[in-house]
Amino acid sequence: MADIPLTRGQFLLPFVSILDEIGAPTDTLLEKSRLPASLEDKSDLYLPLLPALRFVETAQRSQGIEDFGFLAAQRLHFSHLREKTRLLIAHSPTLLVALRHACHWASREDTILSMWIEHDDDHVRICSRLAGTRGLLHLKYAQWIQNIFPIHIIRQFAGADWMPPAIAFESSYAPSPATRSAWPNVRFLSNRHAAWVSLPISLLGLSNRSVALPPALPDHEAGPSAYDIVELLKLMLPAYLDGRKTALADVAEIVGLSTRTFQRKLAALGLAYSDVLDTVRYQHASGLLRDTDCRVIDVALSSGYSDPAHFSRAFRRMTGVTPRQFREQSKLG
Repeated sequence: MADIPLTRGQFLLPFVSILDEIGAPTDTLLEKSRLPASLEDKSDLYLPLLPALRFVETAQRSQGIEDFGFLAAQRLHFSHLREKTRLLIAHSPTLLVALRHACHWASREDTILSMWIEHDDDHVRICSRLAGTRGLLHLKYAQWIQNIFPIHIIRQFAGADWMPPAIAFESSYAPSPATRSAWPNVRFLSNRHAAWVSLPISLLGLSNRSVALPPALPDHEAGPSAYDIVELLKLMLPAYLDGRKTALADVAEIVGLSTRTFQRKLAALGLAYSDVLDTVRYQHASGLLRDTDCRVIDVALSSGYSDPAHFSRAFRRMTGVTPRQFREQSKLG
C-alpha cells in the first residue's frame, strides 16, 4: 500500500482495557508491535493500522483470549466516534441522513475506511471496507469495529436494544459459541465482499431519539452558543413553517445575531442552516403523516414546502420512501 493507513487510538482502548484487566503485559505487547504505551493519553491521536492489527492478534494468541474482536466491540460506544460525527448524527432528521453522514466522514475514523449503503429488497446494508487490505490477516478485529459503529448509530434512532438481522465479515470469521449466544437472533456471515450490517428499509425514516452530546465548548462571542442555537431553532422554527418566514437572514435577526455570525456558529458544528431547517420540517411532517389523516398536500404546505412535489423529493431524500409510503409503513408498525 502506497499510503500509510491510520486508525484512531480510541479503537485500541477496549483491547487494552481487557488486557489490563487480566493482568497481561500490555505495555510490552504494545512495544513489540511498535506502538506507543499509555494509549489512554493518546486516544484521539492516530496510530498506524497494520501494527495495531498485529498487536491485537499477538495479544489474543499469547493470552488465549477467545473472540477478542467481539469482546472489544462490546466496550465501544457511540461516544467513541469523533465529536463532529456525533454532532452531525445527533442533529440528523432521520436515520438515513445520519448514516449518510457516517459514510461521508468514515475516513476520519480510519484513513482508508470507506462506507456506503446498499439496497437489498426490503432491507439495506451499511457496508464498510478498508482500502487495499483484501486478503490481509487479522482483519476480523477491524471489521468488528467497523460493524459495531453502524449498530450504535442505528440504536440512536431504533432504541438501545436494537439488533441487526445479519452481520457480515469480509474475512473468514466464525464467531465463538459465546458470541452467538450473546446475539442469538443475529445471522453471522463470512467471506463477503465487505463488512456490513443489515436493517429493514422501513427504519430509515425513524427520527432521532436522545443522543448524549458533549458539553458546550466555551463561546466568547455575544449571543447564544452554537449548541444552544440548534436547540433554540428546533423549538422556534415550527411556529414559522406555515408562514414560510424561515429565510436565513430573518431567523438570524430573530435570534439576535448577524447572518455571518449565525452561519459561523452552525458551521462550527459542521452544520448549515438548511440542515437544521430540514430536521425541523421532517419532524413536523412525519408527525402529521404518522398521527393524522391530513392530505399530503396539506402536510407539505404546513411544513413550509411550496408544492407537494418539492416536499416528496425532500422527504424521500431524508427517508428513502415517499410520504405516502411512510404513512403506510407507520400504520403497519
